[in-house]
Amino acid sequence: MMSLYRLTQDFGQCDAKRCTGRKLARFGLLKELRVGSGFGGIVLSPAGVQCVSREDQPLINKKGLAVVDCSWARLDDVPFAKLRCAAPRLLPWLVAANPVNYGRPCELSCVEALAAALIICGEEETANILLGKFKWGHAFLSVNRELLKSYSECKNSADIISVQNDWLSQQSSHITRTSTNAQGEKVEPSGEDEGSSNDSDDGLPPLERNMNHLYLDNSDKEESE
Repeated sequence: MMSLYRLTQDFGQCDAKRCTGRKLARFGLLKELRVGSGFGGIVLSPAGVQCVSREDQPLINKKGLAVVDCSWARLDDVPFAKLRCAAPRLLPWLVAANPVNYGRPCELSCVEALAAALIICGEEETANILLGKFKWGHAFLSVNRELLKSYSECKNSADIISVQNDWLSQQSSHITRTSTNAQGEKVEPSGEDEGSSNDSDDGLPPLERNMNHLYLDNSDKEESE
């Protein structure tokens, strides 16, 4: 299996019992690397300016893939400037399925982030091995199945941004859609249809509606410049 890493430091942010990165390390599926030690492969980090894509597969195979292990609630406390890596990358819009952030867009755990990047880069088998270590791992694939398939078919980061924004636009239209009754009055769609669209085949609870546009729009602007 390719080399996978967890970039970490004593941030005092991690709940050891819930840390998916630590669990993968205990299984010998990834190695720990201190922030500041330098890394020549692809790093999944909020400090990136473009999305991970198929174009990154050769570098991942050669140098490996790493994820920055920190709390989404305390990103300002993380010294991203000290990350000495040549290829930081963002992940496109995906929904978390881990017990801590279930249903929240763009707040993936370490294992979800690694698995997503691997699937996008055509390494689905390795992604399944990682997710298989967690009883909820199948939920991440179930919730994001359509998007992950579309992302994996993209050739580069620009294509992924396009797919992502088309998806968000469609979802936004679905949520705000109104219809007209026989009297010409506007009628909001019933909650039953919206609820059923969020139910997964796994009997999981409905997803929280949280369209995290701002973060992704900023990424799109940065890449287009």
